Order: sequence, then C-alpha cells, then structure tokens
Amino acid sequence: MGRATAAAMIPGLALLWALLQGGAALSTPRLRLSFQELQARHGLRTFRLERTCCYEALLLDEEHGRLFVGAENHVVSLSLDNISKRAKKLAWPAPVEWREECNWAGKDIGTECMNFIKLLHIYNHTHLLACGTGAFHPTCAFVEVGHRLEEPVLRLALGSLEDGKGKSPYDPRHRAASVLVGEELYSGVAADLMGRDFTIFRSLGQRPSVRTEPHDSRWLNEPKFIKVFWIPESENPDDDKIYFFFRELAVEAAPALGRLSLSRVGQICRNDVGGQRSLVNKWTTFLKARLVCSVPGIEGDTYFDHLQDVFLLPSKDRQSPLLYTVFSTSSSIFQGSAVCVYSMSDVRRAFLGPFAHKEGPMHQWVPYQGRVPYPRPGMCPSKTFGTFSSTKDFPDDVIQFARNHPLMYNSVLPMGGRPLFLQVSSGYTFTQIVVDRVAAADGHYDVLFIGTDTGTVLKVISVPKGSRPNSEGLLLEELQVFEDSAVVTSMQISSKRHQLYVASKSAVAQISLHRCASHGRACAECCLARDPYCAWDGATCTRFQSSAKRRFRRQDIRNGDPSTLCSGDSSRPKLLEQKVFGVEGGSTFLECEPRSLQAHVNWTFQRVGEAARTQVPVEGRTEHTAQGLLLRRLRRQDSGVYQCAAVEQGFSQPLRRVALHVLNAAQAERLARVEETMPAAPPGPKLWYRDFLQLVEPGGGGGHGGAHSLRMCRPLSASRPQPPEPQRKGRNRRTHVPEQRAERGPRSAAHW
Repeated sequence: MGRATAAAMIPGLALLWALLQGGAALSTPRLRLSFQELQARHGLRTFRLERTCCYEALLLDEEHGRLFVGAENHVVSLSLDNISKRAKKLAWPAPVEWREECNWAGKDIGTECMNFIKLLHIYNHTHLLACGTGAFHPTCAFVEVGHRLEEPVLRLALGSLEDGKGKSPYDPRHRAASVLVGEELYSGVAADLMGRDFTIFRSLGQRPSVRTEPHDSRWLNEPKFIKVFWIPESENPDDDKIYFFFRELAVEAAPALGRLSLSRVGQICRNDVGGQRSLVNKWTTFLKARLVCSVPGIEGDTYFDHLQDVFLLPSKDRQSPLLYTVFSTSSSIFQGSAVCVYSMSDVRRAFLGPFAHKEGPMHQWVPYQGRVPYPRPGMCPSKTFGTFSSTKDFPDDVIQFARNHPLMYNSVLPMGGRPLFLQVSSGYTFTQIVVDRVAAADGHYDVLFIGTDTGTVLKVISVPKGSRPNSEGLLLEELQVFEDSAVVTSMQISSKRHQLYVASKSAVAQISLHRCASHGRACAECCLARDPYCAWDGATCTRFQSSAKRRFRRQDIRNGDPSTLCSGDSSRPKLLEQKVFGVEGGSTFLECEPRSLQAHVNWTFQRVGEAARTQVPVEGRTEHTAQGLLLRRLRRQDSGVYQCAAVEQGFSQPLRRVALHVLNAAQAERLARVEETMPAAPPGPKLWYRDFLQLVEPGGGGGHGGAHSLRMCRPLSASRPQPPEPQRKGRNRRTHVPEQRAERGPRSAAHW
C-alpha cells in the first residue's frame, strides 16, 4: 500500500502519459528469426500428438534425461536431447461415466469433458505425481518412469488413483500452481466444481491437511494462482516457508475503482498445523503482500498489475534467490508487458513491516498502530524466534490477529525501483519466463527467455546500468517457435544441455539457447551481438568457452564495442563491388539490408572522377527504405560508386559497394538488342558483358576493378516508384558482411 494503493490507480490516458514520461519505448530485437528459418538452420524441433491439445504441464528430469509433458488425456515422455525422437506416451482418459456426467452438467463433451493433465512432479527416483481435471472430477495418480535412462518406462502405478480435489482444478481453463516438498503437496487451486472456493492447500504426507479460511475475501478474493516455491529461511528447517504468487481482486481498492486486480506474494510456514481452538486445520501463519511492478512518471506511476509468471533463479545462498516475474497491464488504453526482478530480502522485509488495517469513518486502510501480539503473526514456531514448538501452542490473540490481518501494508518493490525490461504496444503480451545465468569473459549475466501470446520467445540479457543494483534488459532475439502463433503456456530450461523447451496449446518445441553463427561472419558483428553465449574465436562467432585462451574469446557483453577487440582482425571478408545500370529519367533500387534490426544504414556517394565521398541525402529524388536506396528520375551525374554501411553502437561496417552507370536512351536500346540476341548463358561466370562495357566505358570497361556483376535496372512505375518486395526482417541476403569503418567524405547534396 503506501506508495502503491491510491496513486496506483491512474485512470485513462494518464497511464500512457506516465509511461512515456518514464522513458519507456518499444525495443527492437537485433535478430528476428521465423519459424521456417529456425527449423531449416537452427535445429528447432517440435512434438505433437494427433487429435491432442493443451500441452500445459512441463517437467524437466535431468537425471532420466527426459522431458515429461502433461496434455489432454496423455502423459508423454520425451528425450531432452531431441524431443522428436524416442517419445513414449501414456494414455490416461477420463472414464466414460465421468465424461457423460460432465456433459449432463452442460459442459462441452469434446473440449471440456476430458482429462487435462495440469500437474506433474517428481515424487521419487522411479515415480511421478500426476494430476488432471478428469472431466470435472479431479484425479491424481503415480506414474512409474523406471530407473534407467536407457529403458524409459511410462505407466500408471496400479492402485494409485486417488481424489485430486485440492490438487488439480476442475475446470481446464483454470491454472494450477503447486510444489512438492518431501511427500507433501502445497497447491493453490479452486477446490469446488463452481470455481468459487479458492484455497491454498496442503495434502499428501503424514500430517493433517491444512487450508486457508474458506469464503473469506480478506484471505483470498477470486485469486488466480501463478507459481509456488519452497524457500529456506535459515539453517533451521523449522523456519522454512512456502511462497505463493497469485493475483486477486483487491479488497483495499477504493469502491470507485471497481474490481481492481492486483498481484500478490503470500507466505505460510511449512510446519504450520493450524490452531488448537480457532483456525483448526487452517493456516495460522498466512500473510500476503502486494507485488508492485511500475514505471515512475511525472504524472504518476504506470502499473503493470497482472502477474503472468514467476521464475526462481537460485544463487549461492539458498535463502536468497532472485525472483524474475512477468506482468501485463490491465488498462484498456494501451497494451504493455514488463519484467520485474525482486530480492527475497525485500519480500521478507515487507512481511516484517506494519499490517494493513481498516478503520475510521471512511473505512480507510492504514498501517496498524496497536499492539501486535507475541509471537508475531507469520513467524514459524521454532527455536530460532521463540520457544513455541507448534502453531497449536500459539495464544488465542495471535490466532485472532492472524485471522483478521492477513494483508501487509507495505508493498514489495522491484530491484532498481522499476522494470528491468518492458514492451508497450508491441502486438504481444508476455506469458512465461525462464532465466539462465551465463559465465562470460567480463562476468556473469542473466539471460531471460520470455514467452508471448503470439508463439514467440524473446531472448533478453540483463546488463548493469550505472550503480548496482540497477540493470537494463537488452532484446537480442525474437524467435517464432510456433508456426500457428499459439500462446506460450509453459517453459523449461536446461542449462546443462543448453536447450529451451516451450509448450503451447498445439505443440511442444525445443530450441538451443544460442545461435552464434547467425550473428554474422565478422568479429565486429559477433561483438555487437552482446550474446554471452557467443564469442569471436579468431575465425568465426562460436560458443564461448571460459577455459579457452583469451585471444580466442573476444567478447564485450557490457558495452558491445568492437573497435578495440576487433581492430586487428584479419579474417574480415573482402567487400566486392557490383555494377548496376540505370536509364536516364527512370528509377533504380540499390539493395542493402543489414543483418541486425538495430542497425541503421548510412549511404555515401563518390562521383566518377572524384575522390571525395558525400552523404546521400534523405530528400529530393532519393528515398531511404529498410531494404535499400531508391533513386528516382535518374541523371547522368548520378553515376558513381554508392556505398552502404550499417551503423550500430556508433560502429560503422561497410556492407555493399555499387557502381551505378546511368545510360541515355540510345545506350539503353543498344543494350536491349544485345540481350535479345544473346544465347542462354551456361552456368558459371557470365563474361559476355565485357563487350557491352566497351560501349559505355571506352578503354576496356575495367571500371573500379575487382569482381563485378552486371545488372540492368529498367524504369520503375512512373506514378510512385516502389522498391522490390522486402524480405522478412532479420534475414540478410548478402553472403559477405565486411568489418571495417566506412570512409567518410565531405557532406554535400548539391547535385541531388
């Protein structure tokens, strides 16, 4: 609350204004790779079952080398090395009578009355715990997966079917969030058929089941559970806590704001067994606080209120992992998504702060100023903080206070006070996130893989910005992993195998964490990519190896500056020159498309017989496009050498040299006659054009030397010349991208 309650609800266009004032902008990926490119060149693999959908539950099992997938009526076991091979499937449909009963209740028998597997956990070395909707009859079972990697087994354990109420949702549209700690399952789920009784539930194991207080909006108010984690609090296991991440309707919101959804983090003690006389078999240590993800602005903060996913990134200290989260906006004015990062110390600090209390004639929410009973509500019964051995020993005033004050007044703010990365009006919404910590030449970097609702995965790197803990996210790649643009519903990452596994309603996909060769064939391109997985080894852009000799691992992730690292590089390819012919009064198009979408193209011109090089202007008869340069109403003085260079991070790389010869009508007609009388050219170099060069270049047609190719450009449309149909962004049709600084001459546009 505090900073994050009333001020959080800026209505209408003020949200967008605050975001713009905060400096937010749409980030462009350096590389954008299509589904077809990923399949053909970068090893994208996919898996799907016939007449099966909804691959929502993914479970990574490095020990067995398997990826377990929960889908409609199936549990599937896939190879982590190649999900397209060695697949085993277990059919697990709902009984016919359950499906008929589901249909009688008004549900669609073809889309809802199935067993959608929502939950998969590793139970021990030989079995999984799996739970599904069971055609609105939640059910769980143990699945035997065997001992050895060489002989994977996949079958339901006999006699293991049991009631899944409180573990799996009834409705396939509802998400399930759970964690298995030892033999106990902690889950956040709707525990009734109508989807109204939402609960945080502990089941299985030897201890009695415990849940939240039912139908009490102060505890849970129509929540949507996202993720659950077990995080140690100290060296004493009695202090361990379970953290739930969810969003719910805010009870503290002003009535004028209507049904406002906010994001929360909730905590319970693992050794909580409920109260003795009050809150029997109910949590006595449940507390919740708001998660704030916002962009500060002059007119107020812009809030991203809809929590979509959470990833826990472990650190050397098991008690202090980082929490990477993705949020979306609830505004109808604009679409936006953000990544916010939280520290566990800030989460714990919020739970040690004041409790939220509603009082006064206006029923305002304020910090509780009265006496807080001992032991403080939310503390676990252990020797670390007191002498209580069980929550059943807590005094009645502690139990009563916990029942009435589950909400904390202070919110949890992100590290740096703002999102690490955000996109506004991008056409997609963030849905999932996984993170990999990567060792590079100049330190460790967190690489984020963000799934979207359009079937794409964004690869973002977190780099330091100014003083710690401030960082910013740089968008490296946009990958179209699903051809049908299906929503990304689940993701798993294998740092050991350098693989990413992505699930949607239609399929499961597997892609490598890095595509070093796609960054280019020059040292500068590899350096500018700022990909911690990749480095220049003296010949190619390849996988970074920290053990390699320093001269074979040129890499600059923090700054992406190739001027020093690549100054002595001798492997850059030679920049060849292409001859192009145009006709006076017509138009011609000079192609030049950099590989990087973050680069801009700079065109320079050197007139025949002159040494000076000038900038090609952006007005008059010229039009700069993403694919090249359009020259209209050609004149003889337009003849000369045009050079395009890609400028990125202040570094310029020449990409192409084009020698343009502008012909008059008579010369063009003679060329046309030559073309008509020529026989079909055999494969190989075409040398016939040398005869024609004698007509336009008396003295031999040697031109500018080097390898040449002849190209005749006929006049384009007279009404409004247009460039050729552009390729998809992110693809470069050049086979060479040299790495050297472009020559710069005096700027002059007089002849244009």
